[in-house]
Amino acid sequence: MLRFFIIFLVIQGALFTAELTRPVQQAMVIPFTRSIASLSAWLVQLFDDGVIAYSNIIRDQQSGFAVAIEAGCNGVEATIVLVAAMLAMPAPWKHRLIGMGLGFLAIQTMNLLRIITLFYLGQWNRTAFDWAHLYIWQALIMLDVLIVFLIWLRYLPAREEAADAA
Repeated sequence: MLRFFIIFLVIQGALFTAELTRPVQQAMVIPFTRSIASLSAWLVQLFDDGVIAYSNIIRDQQSGFAVAIEAGCNGVEATIVLVAAMLAMPAPWKHRLIGMGLGFLAIQTMNLLRIITLFYLGQWNRTAFDWAHLYIWQALIMLDVLIVFLIWLRYLPAREEAADAA
């Protein structure tokens, strides 16, 4: 367990450091965040054609209310935590890659739900928006990471040491 924890912290530290560098921000994080804004707006436009997206912002044209998807709101940090945990576990690479891919999809699906609900909540009540943004959704996204990781652990093949001991 200590080995997992140390490896997890080292990988997480390396990935968070890389994410904060200007080249990674410019080449990956900013374009990804803009695509999340566009996808969120597209999903909302299926039911409400008065919504537009530009850069990392989603705006309601009628009310003028807008949300900006910033660092910490794009799901990148939650994905880093999940990837670091999966890389720190002793597991076959095939299982790690499948877990990271499906985990990324699960986190981003939850994050899209988060962005859209916050977009509408903010138009209704700013206090409720702030509370949901800072507390409820932060906890739910990290709970999503934990649940995905725990489900992934259940599907790992049995380790040879455990099979030999039985």
